Amino acid sequence: MADTAYNSCCVDEVGASNIDAQCVVHYGHSCMSPTSNLPAFFVFGKAPLDISLCCRSLLDCSRESSKPVLVLCGLEYAHALDDLKRATMELCKSDCQNSEIHYAEVLCSEMSPSSSSTAEEQCSQSNGSTHNDGLPADNDDLATLVNNCCNVEGSTRKYNLGGLTWRVSTDEKMDDYLLYWIGQDNSAFANIALTFNKCDIVRYDTAANQFSRDVSHLMKILRRRYYLVEKAKDANIVGILVGTLGVAGYLDIIEQMKNLIKTAGKKSYTLVMGRPNSAKLANFPEVLVNSNCLFCFSYVD
Repeated sequence: MADTAYNSCCVDEVGASNIDAQCVVHYGHSCMSPTSNLPAFFVFGKAPLDISLCCRSLLDCSRESSKPVLVLCGLEYAHALDDLKRATMELCKSDCQNSEIHYAEVLCSEMSPSSSSTAEEQCSQSNGSTHNDGLPADNDDLATLVNNCCNVEGSTRKYNLGGLTWRVSTDEKMDDYLLYWIGQDNSAFANIALTFNKCDIVRYDTAANQFSRDVSHLMKILRRRYYLVEKAKDANIVGILVGTLGVAGYLDIIEQMKNLIKTAGKKSYTLVMGRPNSAKLANFPEVLVNSNCLFCFSYVD
């Protein structure tokens, strides 16, 4: 298929089912949302990375920070992580530098269809929220939404986000780490930065071969996010706009959102629309007659 009716990061099972496909090969970036019917194979590509310059930049960040470093990357650079590890270890030995550097790994390169009960075992992904011990115990739906990308396994916490996975000790918090992102300033980076917004974050620009702490773009996203949160508080009607039916667990997340909206004392409508636009939404009278109506994109990533 030349394009997708949904988001380019998700496996287009609906389109594949139209030709009775038995599996899907997905090229490019992927959010690794679990499939519901078809097995998927992922080809992330191999974007060029100057290992030597990236290694020195990484060690410079490590010297400047007193925190351990966690290396994250766009999936197109995952092929170079092993070479980067070796180069970093060799340079540390030659410089007599003792740096604590950890590396995320790619979650998987193939995926089998998963039911809701086994989605966690099949490379399950969340909406990008992290664990928060301050949640009210009686709000099970909210707790489920918040805890999906972090699971406690023995003495470690395992994180899954954006196709990457890594572990930290239960004695540590993500705030204790400096996040070193290798890749572009894109939605994948924004997902990491917004999820772990209390962490120090450095981005290595692969085009300029230098790291940057410029977060002006992220500040714009945060301001936009704050504006929409305030708008959601004022809305009486919340529309749940479903962009895909091909991601495992989409019914569960819709039900969770309905319960959250009902708990907040608001009314909800559920719409299924592959490519939403103003003209399509105008077919629903609630959008036209009620200016205090907010539509949320319930895309299960």
